[in-house]
Formats: sequence, structure tokens, C-alpha cells
Amino acid sequence: MAASLTFYEFFAGGGMARLGLGEAWSCTFANDFDAAKAAAYRANFPDAERHFRQGDVWALSPDDLPGRAGLAWASSPCQDFSLAGGRAGLQGGRSSAFFGFWRLMEALGDAGRAPRTIVIENVVGLLTSHGGDDFAALGAALAARGYRFGALEIDAASVLPQSRPRVFVVAAREVPAGLTGDSPFHTRAVKAAYASLPPEVAQGWVWWRLGAPPTRNTHLAAVLEPDAAVRWHSPAQTAHLLDLMGPLHRARLEGRSGRAVGAVFRRSRNEDGRTVQRAEVRFDGLAGCLRTPRGGSSRQSIVVVERGAVRSRLISPREAARLMGLPDSYALPKTTTGALHVAGDGVAVPVVRWLAQELLEPLLRTPPLYGEGQAA
Repeated sequence: MAASLTFYEFFAGGGMARLGLGEAWSCTFANDFDAAKAAAYRANFPDAERHFRQGDVWALSPDDLPGRAGLAWASSPCQDFSLAGGRAGLQGGRSSAFFGFWRLMEALGDAGRAPRTIVIENVVGLLTSHGGDDFAALGAALAARGYRFGALEIDAASVLPQSRPRVFVVAAREVPAGLTGDSPFHTRAVKAAYASLPPEVAQGWVWWRLGAPPTRNTHLAAVLEPDAAVRWHSPAQTAHLLDLMGPLHRARLEGRSGRAVGAVFRRSRNEDGRTVQRAEVRFDGLAGCLRTPRGGSSRQSIVVVERGAVRSRLISPREAARLMGLPDSYALPKTTTGALHVAGDGVAVPVVRWLAQELLEPLLRTPPLYGEGQAA
């Protein structure tokens, strides 16, 4: 299918939003600061030299952005919104990159080139950061530039064997009939965020209609490499991992028949006034949320229980990529750390595809009610 929809991709990482949008979309500009992610983007998109710009978003000017894109996608750094990042909020170090992006959107608006639609993807903590003040400030900024906005909380577990809840703020200069209504992605957190908005900001809210995707038909075991192709922990390493489990999680390992595959991730827990590291296992067919190597629970382990024996190992980079919905043809960085960094800091590809198919494409294929450059 020939590309007919144009977009800018900010904080592009390895280009997962681009992959999710698909062949109907044409990327006219992409940007990321991180060298490893930039290298991954270039390795996977032969046209990157024409439109990809590596560097700080604050160093960009409106002249760097060609034409007028239908969509601007921004997966801005999430560390300051996540529990692991101290919840510094929009004023926090890395998440302040959002304002570097937003000043470009303001400048495009002043020049009559504002994108018709903006998507801001982040961790769910965006909805509650600083008691909801950050989310209200985001909504106020969008509304001041003529956008209506609404949020959807989508867990990648709907389409992939990974628990990965994320919030997608979708803002549009026009709201065509038929795209609003109920959605399973109007979660309790989304509704609470809306309820806490100041009245003048809430006036710009939209309840976007987005139905649930087809039922997920794959599970964690299906994306794993063959046993003989991976490196397993030694018995001592597996024993240490089991020692980190509390009684509840140890019990989950016992009494399993056949072959059982689980995901193990490490967390810091407060027990009796002291912080201890615990390993937690799940056998629901899902991996826990992937994180970058520098994250607190960064690299997950796989545990296999078979005929009473327990084996464990670390998740591989290719398995992490599959858990993000990346095809095996996707070129990962050569180093394990680099590959896990690109995968763990991305957006789930099938989630983007569903959002594009059901909401973004109908939004942008509706003829604008106003002339180019005019706000609704």
C-alpha cells in the first residue's frame, strides 16, 4: 500500500512507533538523542539518512521539520514519571525533554504547520505525577493550541505476552463524529485523571472510542528460543534465585506437572523496616514489563519447571524483541546491553498498530473542517 499519511517521530528509539504505524504511513522526520537507539534506527530503515536526526531535541528548530505532518508522535523519556525514577514530574531532568518537543509544536502552530494529531506515549505514572498537576499542565498546553485531548491506558498484554501498561494521550485539532464513546481503555486511572482536571482544562477532554483488539493467542513460551540454543544458569545460580523468593512464590513452583514456563523479575521490598531484594515468579503466560538494563528490575529471568527439576536463565535480547512485537528480521544492536536497551525502552509495535488502525487513521482520513494551519 502506498504511504499516504505523514508523521514526525520524536524520541524515536529504534523506530517501533514507525513499525507499528505501518506502510500506509510515511515518516518525514525522526529524532533521538541516544547513540545506540539511533544506530538501531538507521540499521532498520534504509531511508533514515534522509529524515533521521540524532541529537538533543532542544537543538532542533522548526526549519528542521519538513512540511506539515498529519501526526506528531512523542514517546518522551519516562524515567521521571515511573516509580523507579523518583517521580520528579515534568520538571524532572530527562522528562523535561518533553518541553523541547512542545516548543517545536508551538512554533509549527505559529507558522500554520501544526500537526492535526499528536500522540504522547508514556508510563501510566504520567496520569498521577505530582498529584495530577503534570497531566493537567499537559492538557492545558494542548488545549491552548487548539487541540482536544483524551487518554487511553493500554496494556500490551492485550496483544503480546508481556504486561506493559502505557498511557497514550491522543490530541486532535478536530474530532470527527463516530470516534468518541466507551472504551475498555478508559481505565480507573484514566477516569481519575479526568476527574481531577481543572474545569477549564476538562472542557477540552475527549473520550476516544477504541475497542479491544482480538483476544491474544500467544504466550510467553511461544516466543522463547529452543532450550539448546540458550545459556542456562548453573545449579548454584538457580538456587540463589529461588532463595530470593518468598513463600508465596516458592509455592508457585511446586506441584506443577508437565513443563511449566514462568517469568521471574526482581523487586525491592520493605520487610520489617528493611529493604530486601525478592524474586517474583508468574506462570500466567506473560512476562513482566521489560525495562532497560539500568532499570531496577531490568533483565528478567526465565524459569522452567519440568519433572520436578527447576532450571533458570536470563531472557535473551531476541526474546525481549519478540515480547515488544518486533519481527526476527529486526536488526538488534550487537551487544546484549544495547539490544535490551533498545527493546526495553520502546513502545509495543502491535499496540501502535491497533491504535493507528482504529483511531489515528480514521482521524486523519477525515477531511479537515478548517483550512490548513487554522485551529478549530
